[in-house]
Amino acid sequence: MKKASTTGRTRRSDSPPRALRTPGGLSLRLDVRALVVVALLLVAALAASVVLIGTGDFPISAGDVIRTLLGYGNPGQEFIIRELRLPRVLVGLLVGAALGLGGALFQAVSRNPLGSPDVLGLGQGSTAGALVVIVLVGGNTAQVTLGALAGGLLTGLAIYLLAWKQGVHGYRLVLVGIGVSAVATAVNGYLITKADLVDAARAVVWMTGSLNGRGWEQVWPLLALCAVLVPLVLAHARGLRMMEMGDDMAGALGVRVERVRMLLLVAAVLLTATATAAAGPVGFVALTAPQLARRLTRSPGPNLLPSLCMGAALLVAADFASQRLFGADQLPVGVVTGVLGGVYLLWLLVTERRAGRI
Repeated sequence: MKKASTTGRTRRSDSPPRALRTPGGLSLRLDVRALVVVALLLVAALAASVVLIGTGDFPISAGDVIRTLLGYGNPGQEFIIRELRLPRVLVGLLVGAALGLGGALFQAVSRNPLGSPDVLGLGQGSTAGALVVIVLVGGNTAQVTLGALAGGLLTGLAIYLLAWKQGVHGYRLVLVGIGVSAVATAVNGYLITKADLVDAARAVVWMTGSLNGRGWEQVWPLLALCAVLVPLVLAHARGLRMMEMGDDMAGALGVRVERVRMLLLVAAVLLTATATAAAGPVGFVALTAPQLARRLTRSPGPNLLPSLCMGAALLVAADFASQRLFGADQLPVGVVTGVLGGVYLLWLLVTERRAGRI
């Protein structure tokens, strides 16, 4: 008999998850590679944040930035960092984290790598809510934020109700989301045509996705929402991973499938809508962050925490690129993420086609 070849069947030099047991009898499985990836992404995000805070018309060294954040800076540095630059960076970190986690949830629930807020229409729905306030009401910044949040939540509710048929399933959710996205895009185009020149210019800037002018009034709502939803979502990571094996199998293992699915979808909608309300519809972060995180961890499952960290690192890095890589012209961060995300999506499609999976 010929010895069967195992080439290509063994795991690619990845260390298997390790089990930690406590004296009380509890056990915890840890994926060492995933933990290392999370740590490196956190370090990258924080390092990029320090560099970004020191970047501008009044440059500040990284050492001075750290000293000022610790309370040892001079009054001028305190004002520039704490009042002008730190809020923008914190909004970027929180928006990126919210989009990365929301995208991972949508892709896991729909079991589709394209099941992200960009494709499902949540960004377009939030944009519609903001445009209604800008064009029809002429509201201020706070009212535009509330309008975007309301638009995202109503869009998420509409997608869920239209996709419901004895439960919500992946492909139906994606197809309904694509249809709702098309309708919301048409509504947005109509609202732009009805706006006067000043409101139309203001709306177009908001629709691009930008961190310009963001302050502490955007930081606190994002921080409060993430403080509540991130632990809640991570607590249901085990149930979400079981649901990837199928609803019947997950139900047999004790997971309340529809309850967990609805809870996670509501969390994903809230994260995405709030992030969009704070910074506008920043494209492709929710789509690419979970997939990049999965490629780095080489781990099956939703990879919720790596996706969160990847989203934060991506958006801060994109904001730095938008400010420093184009000379005197500073681009909105949504332009940079759109270009990078589009290139990544094309590369992904070509790779999947060569592998024969599409």
